[in-house]
Formats: sequence, C-alpha cells, structure tokens
Amino acid sequence: MTRMLLMGPPGSGKGTQATRIADKLGIVAISTGDIFRHNVKNMTELGQEAKRYMDAGDFVPDEVTNRMVADRIAQADAASGFLLDGYPRTAGQVEALDAMLREAGLALSAVVELEVQDAELVQRLLKRAEIEGRADDTEEVIQHRLDLYHRETESVIESYADRGIVARVDGTGQIDDVTERVLQAVYSVRVATGTMPVVTPDQQA
Repeated sequence: MTRMLLMGPPGSGKGTQATRIADKLGIVAISTGDIFRHNVKNMTELGQEAKRYMDAGDFVPDEVTNRMVADRIAQADAASGFLLDGYPRTAGQVEALDAMLREAGLALSAVVELEVQDAELVQRLLKRAEIEGRADDTEEVIQHRLDLYHRETESVIESYADRGIVARVDGTGQIDDVTERVLQAVYSVRVATGTMPVVTPDQQA
C-alpha cells in the first residue's frame, strides 16, 4: 500500500492532482487546506483560529495542524494508504509525522514535488482568485505564500531527499500528463527503495 506526500508551491496543482492520484492508487487523499476551509466555512473553533493565519497567507500553527492530521490518518479509510496534500510544511511537522507513523509501525513510500516557476504560479493564482473570488489570493498574499514555501518547505523536501524517497515532477502542461508523470515517479521511487509489492504469476493472471 502507498503512503505518500504530494508537495509543491501554492498554485502548482496539488489539489487537482491529489484527487486523481489517490483515485488511481486506491488510497484516500487528505488535504489540510480542505479541512481548514471546511472548518472556516462552518465557523468551528478550529476554523476561527485557522482563518486568522490563512487570511494573512501564514501557516496555521504546527500544534493545531499536527493534531488534525494525527486524527485524520488514524481514521479507518486511511488504513489502506493515504496521500497527504499540503503537509508537512515545516521541520516541526516532519518530526510530528515521523512520530505518528513510527507509533503505528508505518513509513512513507514516496514524496513527490510538483515544480512550477514562480511567475506562472502568480498568474495561476491571480486567475483563480478572479474566478472564485478568493479573498486570500491577492498578489501580495500570493507572493508572501511563495516566499514562505521557498524559505520553509523546500528544506522539508530536502530532508526527505536525504532518505532517498523524493521525486521531482514537472507540474506544467496538461493535467493528464502531469498525473502520469506523478504515477511514474511514485512507481520509480518504490522500485528504487524496494517498497513496491512483488506481484506473483498467480496475481497477474
């Protein structure tokens, strides 16, 4: 079974690809962004706390995010594998996720990063803001979010690269093409690390 992270800067298409990849692999897609937005919309206590940070383009504090993710991956539908979209984003969150998985006797299969140039990301997000009326996607906030990504999350990806489980994928072009690149990347990482299940002749029949 596959337990993976899908990473990339804001606007790189993680949300779109997460759903498609999870469906192809038969695992559940878990998006911290979607969970936060759901809580904001329903004005829960967590949502009200998270909204202050989201509106400013800042990360929601690790303590809140870690607790939410721990609860989510412990649910029954994640037992057969999961794809995390938007988490972890900081070194502290990496440590927390490591602890969650270690406690459950599990490990990550692969980490895939979608790569898109900043100039294209800004245009994508401004267009999305115009279409969807998203107040959190002003140009100033977009640039702030990109700066945070480069400063905080890129080092997170490097820490996973040291474990030999990272694949970097071109996130530009047709959606179907990007999906195929991600699937191939996951397969390649799992073969290289020896975590791809061996298929017997009986199973192939």
